[in-house]
Amino acid sequence: MADSTSTSLPIILVPGLNCSARLYAEQIPPLWQFGPVTVADHRRDDSIAAVAQRILAAAPPLFALAGLSMGGYIAFEIMRQAPERVAKLALLDTGAGADVPERTAQRKPLIAMAQQGRFAEITDDQFPLLVHRRRHGDTALKALVRAMNEETGPDAYVRQHLAIIGRPDSRPGLAAIACPTLILVGDDDQLTPPALAHEMAAGIRGSRLVVIPDSGHLSTLEQPQAVTAALVAWMKS
Repeated sequence: MADSTSTSLPIILVPGLNCSARLYAEQIPPLWQFGPVTVADHRRDDSIAAVAQRILAAAPPLFALAGLSMGGYIAFEIMRQAPERVAKLALLDTGAGADVPERTAQRKPLIAMAQQGRFAEITDDQFPLLVHRRRHGDTALKALVRAMNEETGPDAYVRQHLAIIGRPDSRPGLAAIACPTLILVGDDDQLTPPALAHEMAAGIRGSRLVVIPDSGHLSTLEQPQAVTAALVAWMKS
């Protein structure tokens, strides 16, 4: 297992589906004390394996890795391809399983909307699923989500969905993860609910599970201070 005790450890943050670097805007400055922070570009490939390969090609030899939602799926693939390069792992609002048929069926109309020139409608369609029920009327948060969607764009959005649909089941590999691991989830996450976080925590020996109160799927934006505190503690572990 790689040594993570060096004074400076680069950190790679992987965003979720249809999200940009803005997803981690509140976390980057506090994490900078531990080493240079990079937000990975996950927009250019239509398979999780290819995204992971691209990230690894640009990554330093040893780094801490955090991913939210789709970013977590990519993090699992990075762990398969180069586990010796990951000193610490954080899995935020994600799950280890493959895409289930009902979720794949829900994705296909969204792909069609993006391909038919209706990409701008997707924010309105998906926003209530992304955030805590108390934030459904939060216009500032919705504007932030819309900005991330625009920075992703319809073509990349389609590629990301195809990658998610084709992702492998990462649960068989959970027991092999030996680096310090944080598992974090919003208590009202509708897309990757806390049960999935508990499943990962049970499978990764020594992992730390944090459930963020009053948060949905976009925990880094909804409860940034609580998420940042958990990530800082993870980096100090």
